[in-house]
This record gives sequence, C-alpha cells and structure tokens, in this order.
Amino acid sequence: MNKPVGDFAADYGREDEAMRAYCAEGEARARALGNRGPIRFTADGDLHPEIREAYTRCGFYVFERVLQADELADVDADFHDIQSRLPVHRGAETDAEGRPALGVGHAGMNLVWARPLSDPVGGTKAAHGRYPVKMFEPAAAADAPDEVVYVVLGSLQFSDACLRTYGHPQLLAVAAAINGPDFVPFNEALWMKAPGLGASVAWHQDGWTHWDSPDLDEGSHGFNLMGQLYGCTAANGLWVVPGSHRVGKVDIAAMVAAAGTERLPQAVPLVCAPGDVAITNRQAVHGSFANTTRDWRVTINMGFHRRRSVLGIKGGGIHNAEAVYDAARIAERARVIGVAIEARRQRFPHETPFVYAPHAQAGQSFRWDDDARGALKDYNLLDLGI
Repeated sequence: MNKPVGDFAADYGREDEAMRAYCAEGEARARALGNRGPIRFTADGDLHPEIREAYTRCGFYVFERVLQADELADVDADFHDIQSRLPVHRGAETDAEGRPALGVGHAGMNLVWARPLSDPVGGTKAAHGRYPVKMFEPAAAADAPDEVVYVVLGSLQFSDACLRTYGHPQLLAVAAAINGPDFVPFNEALWMKAPGLGASVAWHQDGWTHWDSPDLDEGSHGFNLMGQLYGCTAANGLWVVPGSHRVGKVDIAAMVAAAGTERLPQAVPLVCAPGDVAITNRQAVHGSFANTTRDWRVTINMGFHRRRSVLGIKGGGIHNAEAVYDAARIAERARVIGVAIEARRQRFPHETPFVYAPHAQAGQSFRWDDDARGALKDYNLLDLGI
C-alpha cells in the first residue's frame, strides 16, 4: 500500500512550538482515558460493558485493528481512483485526464471544496450557525492550488471498497448495540485532508433537531464511525471534548473565550493506526485543525441514528431537501445497508454476514452487481439529517 506524500507539507513543530506542545499534551490526555481497544461483545452479542462505559463517559471510543490489510488495500486503491477523477477545479466537468469528473451528472452535492489550510465555515451562518468560532488559518505554500476537495459526500456510490466497509459485520453490530436493532443510516462521506492543504473544521456539535426536546439524551443525534486508512495523529486528526455529548447544547464561543485560544485545553485528539475505527457521538464538541503535517488523513465516515430519533422528523437543510422522514423514506434509505452486506459477502466470503433486523423481518434480500451499483447513484439525496 503506497502512502501518498504531498509537496506542500510543513512540520507543525517547525512552524509552531506551542502547537507541537499542545498536540503532545492532548495525546497524553487521550491515552489516559481508557477508551480504546478491539471491538468486544458479550456472550449474548451485546457490546462489552467496559466499552459502553467508556463511550458513555467520553463520547468516543477507538476500536483498534478493525480493518485488515486486504480491506485497507482495497480502500487505498479506490481513494487513489477518486483523487484521479476529481474535477480540475470547482465547476469543471472533466478531470486531469479529460474524463467526465467525479460527480458530474449527479443531482446531489458530492464534493466539498475549500482553500488550502482554511476554515471555510467557522464564524459563519453555515449549518444552522453551529460553527461559531473561526479556527486559525496557516499560510499555504505559494504554489498550492486555489482550492481542494476535502470531502466526498455520498461516498458509497463512488467506492465499492467503502461500500463493503459499510457492511462490516462488527461495525454494524456496534450500531445495533448502541442504536437498537432497527438502527437507520445518517450519511456517509470520505474525508481527505491532504498534507499541507487540508482544511480545518471549526469546533461544533452536530445535529439541530432535538436540542430542546424533553426526551434529549446522549444518543439523540446519533454517532459517526470513522475508519482510518492511514491512521491519524494529534496534528491532523479529529479532536473531541470528552463528556460534552451529555450536557446539551454547549456555548462553544464562550469555551473558546474562556480558554483565550481555539486550542481548547480540555479537548483530546483521536490518535489512530491504519485500520482503527473510532466511534464519536455527534453531540460531542469536536473539530480539527488545518493539516500542515506531512501525512494524509483519509477517513471513511459512516453515520447512524436510532429509528425513533428520525421517524416523523422534518430534516433537511444540510444533507438533503426538507422532508418528513416517514417509514417509507427510512426503509428506502436503509436499502444501502442490505446492498453493502451483500457486496461485502462476495468480497469476504469467509465472514459471517451481519443480519439487519428490519430486512430479515420483511423477508428482503439484496444483490450486488452492475445494476445494483448503478442504482446507488444519488442515494444520498435520501440522507437522514437531524
């Protein structure tokens, strides 16, 4: 597996000794939390109580060594293919080889662009104003491109390997254990933070629907599973404020003002090896800094909700047009789970496939072939954003 190397990367330590110290201290705090290890289940198939306790306490957990070398190699090949197929610039219809670019002809938004090392949403009204504070924007190299793609939305339609990872039996079992056997999808994305180019993501909490609900609890807005292709470090990975998923809506601007810096002293980084998969509660305060390191951070992002958090809810605004999520819409969006399970079964026949309860109860079966692949086009128009 060849690890890409960027031309514009700069070592954080050479640029900013304070940032290097912040990263080292944050990693030490993260390592002391006791919220990492392999996926473990009880004899009756439930998530191990030690994992549940750590996830509830911290709002995230690092599952180690989930994706094996053959699966990582598949994702790596698809990642390079996606990179080669990106438009030559925003709005272009061709890639660098003159082929139709990724996402051309699709109705949904698939590519998210940003200036190198910028914070495109911090301090703006984007996404219901959930990014109140702008992150520091380091200077990019003089020969850096004007803009880069750093997120591919609806990624399962562009990568068979990501689709198969989505059908991973242990990861789906984690989703069922936390969100119930009738769990439902949220959305999927491929995050690509290139060396010396990758944009930051300002501190925020995900979700906007249930904050004022009398039934609000730590699971109301779901969670993301984040598979790491090359691993991630304190300098290029996601940071989380432990426990912040349990206290409702947080005044992030006040947190930053109290700290006197956007480098929140209570935050800790996700530190992962290749093949680790982190689960992060969407209600936790989280964000990431611009990637000035020499390393790529490529994250396979897969979100899931509890069915009761979604059914009958009016969503929209970020991930799709406004709509009420009725049972038919939820069932149609959940078809991708069945397709992913079948795609994975064909690639990894030695595994025991996950059984998704709603499909089993309905007697549904799924196939994986060229027609099924084509039917995934614009599936993310049905994303269940809350």
